Amino acid sequence: MSSGRSKGRRKFTVDSLFEDTSARAAGVRDLVDAKVIDIERIVPDPGQPRQTFDEDALQELASSISQEGILQPIAVRYDDSSDQYILLHGERRWRAARIAGLTSVPAIVREVPEDRRLVHQLMENVVREDLNAVDRAAALRMLKRQMDDAPWERVAEAVGIRRSRLFQLLSTEKLVDSVQHRIRSGELSEKQTRPLQGLAPEAQEAMAKLIVEGLGEKQAQTISRRLREDESYLELDADRLHDHLSAMGQEVDEPAGTPRKETQGTDALARALAEVTARDDGDFQKTVEHLGIQLGRVAAGDLAADVAPAQLRALRRLIDLALESERSHER
Repeated sequence: MSSGRSKGRRKFTVDSLFEDTSARAAGVRDLVDAKVIDIERIVPDPGQPRQTFDEDALQELASSISQEGILQPIAVRYDDSSDQYILLHGERRWRAARIAGLTSVPAIVREVPEDRRLVHQLMENVVREDLNAVDRAAALRMLKRQMDDAPWERVAEAVGIRRSRLFQLLSTEKLVDSVQHRIRSGELSEKQTRPLQGLAPEAQEAMAKLIVEGLGEKQAQTISRRLREDESYLELDADRLHDHLSAMGQEVDEPAGTPRKETQGTDALARALAEVTARDDGDFQKTVEHLGIQLGRVAAGDLAADVAPAQLRALRRLIDLALESERSHER
């Protein structure tokens, strides 16, 4: 009889004295690895894929933390060799907490195997839309290496994004450094830089500047298409290239059926004149005479004649301007 009663009894332990028996404790378990850690004992992971942190956003988060505290614990791992806690997740919160003047932060300590640690970080960073496209592309490439150089299809599947989206992110690595910097700083989005893909560095920089200044998506796409069809823009310096692309963008805004304004107005005249004299000493008359002689040689079959395509096009615009002006006077 006594043995039967003993089987039905609940085993008593010292821990039972500290259990929460209230209704709110039902279905709830304590985390034994949750701690409050001195902020100076926590350091960033040098292998963290995220390299860019928006200072204004950090200041806003720091202000929120000052008022409300850290609402979600960060995640860290303990490193025996340095006797420090290495950040796994939550570096923005940690940085903002430092700005806010906190001396400690709530953290969950995890034991993550070395061969899986970077994979976890990479996968978290790749799927975060608030992370800029350039850093996400770098994270994808690192993840591919961590997955034993797996095919991109497997990498895309591992992080749950479409293959096409994966290659859109990777394409940002082909942009010039100045454009990548604009993406990192938030001036440009990945989508805005798509028309820049494959263009010469000078054109990428000029178009990026115009997009920041307000160039629309349709304008950028049209300019990009025209530049791919005609690479004479490579002969222009940075200032004239900016003006040239800006004029092309203005043309896109015109309603359907409106005549092109490239040969109208003093701005077009100034641009054409600058392009005609670009490769000489600035003497317009001498340049036109030189081009006339070279054109005559071309007409005679001399393929060695030195004629700059950009100057010829500019000269044609000047002639069109002159004819248009003459016609307007006749009216």
